[in-house]
Amino acid sequence: MRLELPERRKLIYEMVIPIRWGDMDAMGHLNNTSYFRYMETCRIDWMRSVGCLPAPGGEGPIIVNAFCNFHLQLEYPGDVQMRMYASDPARTTFETWATMERTDQQGVVYASGGATTIWVDTGARKARPLPDWLRAIVS
Repeated sequence: MRLELPERRKLIYEMVIPIRWGDMDAMGHLNNTSYFRYMETCRIDWMRSVGCLPAPGGEGPIIVNAFCNFHLQLEYPGDVQMRMYASDPARTTFETWATMERTDQQGVVYASGGATTIWVDTGARKARPLPDWLRAIVS
C-alpha cells in the first residue's frame, strides 16, 4: 500500500508493540479502537522521552484531532513496528503521523494515521506558542 505522508516530515520515534489477544474483535482482527491506542501509546512514549507530558494546571500538549486509515488487517499473534513522524509546526500546533507495520513484514503498512497537537496552558484553557525546545524537535 502506498502511503502519502507530508513531504516535509521528520522521523521522531519508533517502538514495537505486541498484539495482544484481547485487542482482537469478533471478526478475528485488531479492533479499530486498538489502532488508536497503539498510536496513543507511541505518542505518549515519545512525549515522555522528550519531557513533553501533559501538565494539569501547567502548560503541555493536547490532541485536538486524530485519524486512522486501515489498509490491511492486523491479527494476533504478532508485533507492530510503530514509526512516528512530525511535520508542519505552526505557532501553537504541530502534526504527528504514524505508520504500523508487522515486524515480520517490514515495508508493508497495515495502518497509518495522525494527530494534531496543540500546546496549551491547561489552567487557562488557552493555546500558547510552542516552546522553542519542542519546535526544534518537531521541525
